[in-house]
Amino acid sequence: MASVSCGDSCHSGYFGTIINTSYRGDTSSRRGRHMNRDDLKQKSNEYWESKLTDEQYNVCRMGGTEPPFSGAYWDNHETGMYRCMACGEPLFSSETKFESETGWPSFYKAVDDGTLELVEDRSHGMVRTEVRCGNCGSHLGHLFDDGPKSLPDGRQATGKRYCINSVALKFNPSK
Repeated sequence: MASVSCGDSCHSGYFGTIINTSYRGDTSSRRGRHMNRDDLKQKSNEYWESKLTDEQYNVCRMGGTEPPFSGAYWDNHETGMYRCMACGEPLFSSETKFESETGWPSFYKAVDDGTLELVEDRSHGMVRTEVRCGNCGSHLGHLFDDGPKSLPDGRQATGKRYCINSVALKFNPSK
């Protein structure tokens, strides 16, 4: 598998046009303890500042990024589920994580298409696709078309690379 790099500004920028909301109506039964997605997206900055650390707030709510190779999960090889740090929404399974050699956790597929919002990001003089949590609107990272189409073990992949900040994720290992 060829290594790919998304550069230092891989995750920068929070403003853009939503290009795919993947909203499927009322999902409260699927989300269990989570608040209605519209309620979470309307929460104030004060709410998020009280709930998140400074670094989590900078990335999740302000669209910042963590330095490459600095996050907790870029080299995590445990089996489990990656959830949104801000709201707990399940986002990515370890089954879809792959080694991109970018310094950020990379996945080729989300757990469910309805868990993410994809937003056109025109910051930093380029056009990219920002990835946000579909439940609370938190910035997670960016989506690129340079992911693997197949994996070394023969499994098929999507050709997509969800390049995600570790600080925007909470990992729950399988039991």
